[in-house]
Amino acid sequence: MSGPYIDLWPAVERLLGEVQAPSQYLGSEKNAVRKDLAQAEIAVALAFPEAYSIGMSHLGLQILYGILNAIPGVAAERVFAPWLDMEALMRKEGVPLFSLESHAPVKSFDVVGFSLQDEMGYTNVLNLLDLAGIPARAEARGAESPLVIAGGACLCNPEPLADFVDLFVPGDGEEVLPALVALLRDVKRQGMPDRLSLLRTIVAKVPHTYAPALYDVTYGVDGGVASVSPRFPEVPARVAKAVVASFEDAFYPTRPVVPFAETVHERINLEVMRGCPHGCRFCQSMVLKNKLRFRSVDRLLELAEETYANTGYDEIALTSLSSGDYPYIEELMARLTARFKHRRVGLTLPSLWISPRIKSFPAVIKGVRKAGFTFAPEAGSERLRQVIRKDVATRDLLDTAQMLFREGWRHLKLYFMVGLPTETPEDVDAIVDLAREVSLAGKAVMGRVANVNVTVSPFVPKPHTPFQWEAMAPAEYFPGVKDRLHRRAKGLPVHIKFHDAARSLVEAALTRGDRRTGRVLEEAWARGSKFEAWDECFSPARWREAFAAAGRDPAWYVHRPIPFEATLPWDHIDVGPTKTWLRSEAERARAAAVPASVIPPKPAGGVSADRS
Repeated sequence: MSGPYIDLWPAVERLLGEVQAPSQYLGSEKNAVRKDLAQAEIAVALAFPEAYSIGMSHLGLQILYGILNAIPGVAAERVFAPWLDMEALMRKEGVPLFSLESHAPVKSFDVVGFSLQDEMGYTNVLNLLDLAGIPARAEARGAESPLVIAGGACLCNPEPLADFVDLFVPGDGEEVLPALVALLRDVKRQGMPDRLSLLRTIVAKVPHTYAPALYDVTYGVDGGVASVSPRFPEVPARVAKAVVASFEDAFYPTRPVVPFAETVHERINLEVMRGCPHGCRFCQSMVLKNKLRFRSVDRLLELAEETYANTGYDEIALTSLSSGDYPYIEELMARLTARFKHRRVGLTLPSLWISPRIKSFPAVIKGVRKAGFTFAPEAGSERLRQVIRKDVATRDLLDTAQMLFREGWRHLKLYFMVGLPTETPEDVDAIVDLAREVSLAGKAVMGRVANVNVTVSPFVPKPHTPFQWEAMAPAEYFPGVKDRLHRRAKGLPVHIKFHDAARSLVEAALTRGDRRTGRVLEEAWARGSKFEAWDECFSPARWREAFAAAGRDPAWYVHRPIPFEATLPWDHIDVGPTKTWLRSEAERARAAAVPASVIPPKPAGGVSADRS
């Protein structure tokens, strides 16, 4: 599969004087690992299908990079999507996609592993494969092509990319990749078999791996997926996600690559725990990391100290789905503050779950940098928060806001969704009303109203959540909600930012898509789709054309309520909660929407699409 490893640096260097932020293409950053690819038994290109500024801030990439490079005989190098100016020059000059460390052609690696964190990055995957000279469709690749694998948050439903990826690894990739590269090394020594035989060997010997080519998909008369069934006896009917058993001992990158170019987050990302004790019915992250695991305070202090020594970062962020629920948060923050304060290293909490426990935090958060603080009530009214199981009391939120203002914060950010199941106009109004109350909480402390930033996003029903059967609100619903919010906030110290609803509709079609949506991705890419998460690159018209050219109706994927008994495109991926449990949670959500005495009979066909 691998080689020859040509050094493309002379060709790359000639382009750098004509592009923005050329340092992102150098690859010689502090702590970067450069091995001799010609001596490596297995070479892995870790591809993050986004800009360097985004990918270099991702902890998961640094974890896999560290794990793989610690294995003797294995070399892992980073690959990011070159920005538009660099890509144009590369195509003009015939320079293929290259790795950063050795500036070697990506197509010469044994494995190309994509980290999928956002559906809007799917066309970047196709673009990177094309830029590398690797056939986009898996069926077109020969023995000379790398094995294309993928992991990440999007693997709750890998089907839209099933035609382009050889092997998916759902769950904690650090649990699977060492076994996978060990097997590939053994197979390579014996003589690499054909691609289908290789995939059969992998899924038979390496748990938590899904090879789409080993499954047949059938469709029913209603147009939906009827079955996804294995083609061979050794292939599992369902693929379970991988879970790191001992988080205390799990690998943490204490020598992360320190970027040259500016990135989104320039800090130590100290992952205090995985999982979340809450059960929000809309949340896919909770499902992916539903097993709650912690690191001890002593271990976290050790990791922070070592990482600081290797990076010199002046900020430590305590990261997880809900860091405020880390059981030893008070002790951890007190000891981190004592350890790092004299070094002018600040602590940050990216966000906190609002609960009565936070009232005990003032002494703890004194050492936290007074940057903006984010809370995510998700819904404006307590009624709707009960429906989505976001157990946040308005009183607790206001008390917490007042505490933060008292401790020196001046800016708070609130995050909400609109288009949630059972949402009413009153629920929408409650978003602005709640933000206004938070602002007034600042006045009680500071003598003036506080500025409150509100971010509002359309609700997208996600696979493997209790709301996976729900229809997304109609496209015409969101402009009306946006206008309503702005009218209600007029004259208030409340600043509302509304996420692009058109982009959310495309995201919904891809997150709920089946294999046939892969054709949509091809059509969108052929029309120039890339970096769709960026405002300057997103084009709703291009996606409408792509769906039409592929013969797929996005409304069928997005705005159609799905019957409980239907086979879902992602049913063969096991990320934890059973379908029975998810259905029971969906029914509880409906029951929470109205008083128990007036709960209507359960609809015969599935989930009602009506929004009261």
